[in-house]
Amino acid sequence: MTANNPTILALDFDGVICDGLIEYFEVAWRTYHQIWLSSATDIRPYDLALRFYRLRPVIETGWEMPVLIKALIEGFSDDKILQDWTNITSQILTADNLDAKEVAKKLDTLRDEWIKADLDSWLNLHKFYPGVIEKLKMTVTSEVQLYIITTKEGRFVQHLLRKEGVHLPTTAIFGKEVKRPKYETLRQLIEKSEHSSVSVWFVEDRLKTLQLIQKQSDLNHVQLFLADWGYNTQRERQTGNNDQRIKLISLSHFAHDFSKWS
Repeated sequence: MTANNPTILALDFDGVICDGLIEYFEVAWRTYHQIWLSSATDIRPYDLALRFYRLRPVIETGWEMPVLIKALIEGFSDDKILQDWTNITSQILTADNLDAKEVAKKLDTLRDEWIKADLDSWLNLHKFYPGVIEKLKMTVTSEVQLYIITTKEGRFVQHLLRKEGVHLPTTAIFGKEVKRPKYETLRQLIEKSEHSSVSVWFVEDRLKTLQLIQKQSDLNHVQLFLADWGYNTQRERQTGNNDQRIKLISLSHFAHDFSKWS
């Protein structure tokens, strides 16, 4: 490997490789419907999906998605949600005597039922960002070790990548099931690396995740990239761009040679 190439390339999945906004909204709507509505004929507000897409950056874990729909329908403004999301989720859960685990279980069950009943329709709601699949295929056949580190379940990642002809071993995909922070997974990959001098590049669309990695003093050699096409806000992109440790990367640069990433 040269200085312009990583020995380990670790990528987030949603918001870096795959755009799952349509699926997110559909499964969130079904979950919202099950928890808060009894009428199967309830009509969605015309702008609900678009507002959900714009506000996707506030969501850290899946259970928050139906709560976001609840917040929008209850009349919370977009600005209020962007500024005070943690308190809003707590308020909604408390008001309806719910907890995050309960909401998560309902969402996961509905998604599993959907996949079991009609896998093709579920897969078809996901889109891959332009040039990304080609980049993955090139990386898989190179000397670079490719890993996926995501809060999405690994089996879903496998389904989606295989559909596009990208075959990664299960040992290269670290999903929600590993139940540990992404910085811990990066640490583990470095410890297991056979390279005497390991160069790790990590691409993520969540600024908070990159900032957590920055706090790990033993990971100060990991190169951090914020994907400007992912689920983040203009303010977050500006913050990342002003951070000497984080590199803001565009989709066009990501899809090309590693030398373009600087």
